[in-house]
Amino acid sequence: MSSHDRSSTRGRPRRRRFDDEHDPADDAYVSRRRRRSTGPTPPPAELDGRAGEDVDGPPEGDRWSTWDGADNGPQPRPDWVVTATGAVDTELGVLKTGKEADVHLLHRGVPGEPGTLLAAKRYRSSEHRMFHRDSGYLQGRRVRRSRETRAMASRSDFGRDLLAGQWARAEFAALSTLWSAGVPVPYPVSVDDTEVLLEFIGDGESAAPRLAQLRPGADELADLWRQLGEALRGLARHGLTHGDLSAFNLLVHRGRLVMIDLPQVVDVVGNPFGPSYLGRDVDRVAEWFAARGLPDAAAAQESLLADLMAELGITGPGTSHP
Repeated sequence: MSSHDRSSTRGRPRRRRFDDEHDPADDAYVSRRRRRSTGPTPPPAELDGRAGEDVDGPPEGDRWSTWDGADNGPQPRPDWVVTATGAVDTELGVLKTGKEADVHLLHRGVPGEPGTLLAAKRYRSSEHRMFHRDSGYLQGRRVRRSRETRAMASRSDFGRDLLAGQWARAEFAALSTLWSAGVPVPYPVSVDDTEVLLEFIGDGESAAPRLAQLRPGADELADLWRQLGEALRGLARHGLTHGDLSAFNLLVHRGRLVMIDLPQVVDVVGNPFGPSYLGRDVDRVAEWFAARGLPDAAAAQESLLADLMAELGITGPGTSHP
């Protein structure tokens, strides 16, 4: 289920801390949890009973909701989005680790109310991050101040931190645009510094499986190919391609294909490597479908790429590789 189907999450969320499991320098959320709260301050008696704890933190949960201090997702917002000032965020576990970012499972809610599950994508600190694909994807992305441009180009600590924020905001902006256009992506709840909060796609606390994990039958395979084509056409209508598409960043939830992991989303026309990224996206997913037995896979792949190029107004595929 998506985050708005939460019959299994009613009641007080279980609480789990990670201080003993993570290097504090490795997770941006550690410093977030300790920053000064913008939420309500507990009464003095309650503070006394919590001696030794962070007095700015909530009475339960890991931190106050970051909603007020963040840039929020597009409207109309889904009714499951929790915007209350007194809501708290409770860490429930790690969903995925990666070279640039980790994804955590988060419960947000007002104590005593059901709340909602979110996926918290946190880009890593400069000393533990490996932005190994920056140069090609960043073609066409610029910042106004030359000092920041030089810092990102030199990969100094300051520049790497700027890159993390740029990746987070690029993903949030792309998701906001695509979700508003009806493209099957998670709803982007908010972005704050290097953390993007997203709709959790799954059942209970179990994330939906990735396409790569499935062995669909013939009818389901054909339907998933159709959904993939519609999703890619939705990106193309905005001049975009995923940029790193594969069967590992497509979720399938109750038969519905959902595209995730879009920090490197590419402007196909504005980026000189754009057509190559588009071709690679189609090649990768088409190979997976062909290996699973999609009929006439080569013809289907060629037809899909031609449709996308026409949608983008490009007369022929690029041949250079990023």
